[in-house]
Amino acid sequence: MKNEMPIRCVVVDDEPLATKLLVQYVSKTPGLELQMKTTRANEALKQVQDGNVDLIFLDIRMPEMNGIELMKIIRKDCHVVLTTAYPEYALEGFEHDIIDYLLKPITYDRFLIAVNKIKERLHKEPKILTEAPQYIFIKSGHRIRRITFSSILYIEALRDYIAFHTNEEKILSLENMKNMEEVLPPGIFTRIHKSFIINKSKIEFIEKWKIIINKQYLPVGETYRKKLVTELKA
Repeated sequence: MKNEMPIRCVVVDDEPLATKLLVQYVSKTPGLELQMKTTRANEALKQVQDGNVDLIFLDIRMPEMNGIELMKIIRKDCHVVLTTAYPEYALEGFEHDIIDYLLKPITYDRFLIAVNKIKERLHKEPKILTEAPQYIFIKSGHRIRRITFSSILYIEALRDYIAFHTNEEKILSLENMKNMEEVLPPGIFTRIHKSFIINKSKIEFIEKWKIIINKQYLPVGETYRKKLVTELKA
């Protein structure tokens, strides 16, 4: 590990005490090198665009541009650890492949766990083939739930929620169908109706434009029929 390049870090937080603490943590941790501390996300963005950053410790609620907005536009090879007092942003963060999610107040022990994660990701040998994740994180009530793709039978839009139907249970979430359609892998899932997304491997049979999964008859909307036929023939 002695010959490894230091991990170049930026701390972005509009709270002076939080910034001071993170700067102290970075400074005393072997293998980390502080490039910048700033209260403004747009200043951090310029530093990232110049190619001088490996890792950002990023607060979420900030003026002008918040942390989530910055995270969506920075280079993909610049890694992010979110630092916030608000746990409700965890799901969105992990959907953007963040390294870790640190809840304030942050202890040094917890900080080191995040640092070890980034070191492992940056320093491991590259693999010829990288397997895509076979799961999704969703917010259900006050929890962040991990659901494997293989366990999902179908997803149903309800009035104020969507429901993930599995063999064991029905899991409610405030996610929306459009977002799920974009996030879920199209090789496994397809939308068949404004109210239904199905796992294609769970289809038992199709009868008069109804798909039967686990003894449930799910309608295929007219606008989705041609696409469904094409996918099933592939």
